[in-house]
Amino acid sequence: MKFLLLVRPALLAVLAILSVSLSAGISRAEVSATDVLGRTVTLPEPAKRVVLSFYYEDFIAITGPGAMDRVVGVSLSPWKDWRPNQYAAYLNAIPSIADLPDVGDTENGTFSIEKVISLKPDLVVLAAWSWNALGENVEQFEQAGIPVVVLDYNAQTLEKHVASTLALGKLMGTEDRAEKLAADYKAQYGDTMARVAKAGPSPNKVYVELAQKGPGTIGNSYGNGMWGTVIESVGGTNIAKGQVENWGPLNPEYVIAQQPDIILLAGSEWVNKPEAVLVGFGADPKLAQERMAAYLTRAGWSDLPAVKTGNVHAIYHGGARTLSDFIYGRYIAKLVHPEAFADVDPAAEIKAYYDEWLPIKADGIYVMPISNTVN
Repeated sequence: MKFLLLVRPALLAVLAILSVSLSAGISRAEVSATDVLGRTVTLPEPAKRVVLSFYYEDFIAITGPGAMDRVVGVSLSPWKDWRPNQYAAYLNAIPSIADLPDVGDTENGTFSIEKVISLKPDLVVLAAWSWNALGENVEQFEQAGIPVVVLDYNAQTLEKHVASTLALGKLMGTEDRAEKLAADYKAQYGDTMARVAKAGPSPNKVYVELAQKGPGTIGNSYGNGMWGTVIESVGGTNIAKGQVENWGPLNPEYVIAQQPDIILLAGSEWVNKPEAVLVGFGADPKLAQERMAAYLTRAGWSDLPAVKTGNVHAIYHGGARTLSDFIYGRYIAKLVHPEAFADVDPAAEIKAYYDEWLPIKADGIYVMPISNTVN
């Protein structure tokens, strides 16, 4: 009896220690992050069931191996329809993507909050533009007890790129990976800005056009945001500035009058666009060159400085607004300040980024000057 009396306090002490340890373990498993809207998002443990509305490649890069195994639903159209060859490359590398339920898309009004809730996610990842599109409807997620994190690479600011990356890394339990990606982004961005500052002002005028419908139709240019923001950030003069607020076509006579020194034809993986400049995953260089050359036949273009010097380039439209967009910024910076970036090879940097962070290769065309043989 005396022995039992001695054991009982000791046993209670052990149980107390175990209880404290277990509580501490639960506390350590809890993850919390601040998203780009300044909202604090807290999960009891790193997310295991995610609904992903956008930023597919960034999610995979930040989460790392097995990323898509933790996704239970996806907004399919912005991936499969906007970037079909990119989607096909990931589908080949990760076949299980084909089985993911489609929750619809805020861009075309098909996004279904009810379907998202039915999938019982422990985290919903929304782009800021999707959050805004949903408006008050996002409250349904809170009512259902489903946390939402808002990311924003579309803003094209260093601050929001870093904030988005670190927030997602914390919530997915891959903070070390996210911190490395954010640090690399800041370093490359810093290097670009330092070179631009050292090079000083540039007289180069830049015209960018969405090369989707062929030379017979004037495609959008970008006054603010997208390529317009990138051009200005690296010291080029964006001729669309002040002509269109965000995006829209420029008057052909205005473009000729501006005499641009650099022309960027923003291409992508569009389907059923027989005259588009097709670049991106799996793009055919010969076809891309032929489609680019067609633009040079426009009235008045043969006398433009950019055309005379062969300074016409294809650039992957899908490369903007991502964690790898710093590379496209470096490409444009090299066009604006050739000497300052003489040792920089953006095409090689794109391939290196994919090799390090993603499960697919960057096989295709992402940046490309027009061939001398077509001028």
